[in-house]
Amino acid sequence: MNELWAQRGVLIAATATTWEIFTLATLLALVISFVAGIASVASNQVIRRIALVYGEAFRGISLVVQLFWIFFVLPFFGVTVSAVQAAVLGLALCFGAYGAETIRAGLLAIPRGQQQAAQALGLTRFQSFLSVELPQAMPTFLPPLGNLLILILKSTSVTALVTVPELSFVSNALSANLGVSLAVFAYVLAVYYFTAQLILGATGWLERRVRVGGKAGYRQ
Repeated sequence: MNELWAQRGVLIAATATTWEIFTLATLLALVISFVAGIASVASNQVIRRIALVYGEAFRGISLVVQLFWIFFVLPFFGVTVSAVQAAVLGLALCFGAYGAETIRAGLLAIPRGQQQAAQALGLTRFQSFLSVELPQAMPTFLPPLGNLLILILKSTSVTALVTVPELSFVSNALSANLGVSLAVFAYVLAVYYFTAQLILGATGWLERRVRVGGKAGYRQ
């Protein structure tokens, strides 16, 4: 245990790396999800097809393969990224494709009459989407997006394959070197569990806020 305590800085640094990758990948994945999801229901056929092709391609390719291409293959084409950048980009592109399908399903679930009613009131297409369609779709796609964030968190462990010193890889190395597997992996379990609980708590709070706001809007 004394050896493990002496290496606490290594574990803390690995935890920070995991949280950094998760945070950046989540932000980028959410942007991709909304852009691709909205594009997939656009009236422009070219934009819609591009978004659908992106979703099908990145949902159909293993995350490991995507990471390998970004980190090991792109340098052959003159594009070199760091291990952390490859991890963030790979996670964001992969899970952004899943998130886009969630956004698309939520938007398609809104009755067509809502859009027509908004247009009858003189709202532009953008105003209709922002003020009528999106608020109604959010309670539908928030729970799946919360689950998607959990998947991103758990998938940060895969980024060790492109040499990222994230928590699971570093903890496994420490356990092998110091022979204190129980203490190391108890720490890893606690980090992943409590981070996941924070994510679920935040998305649950946001979902309740959206539902209460929607009901208040309807009463008005």
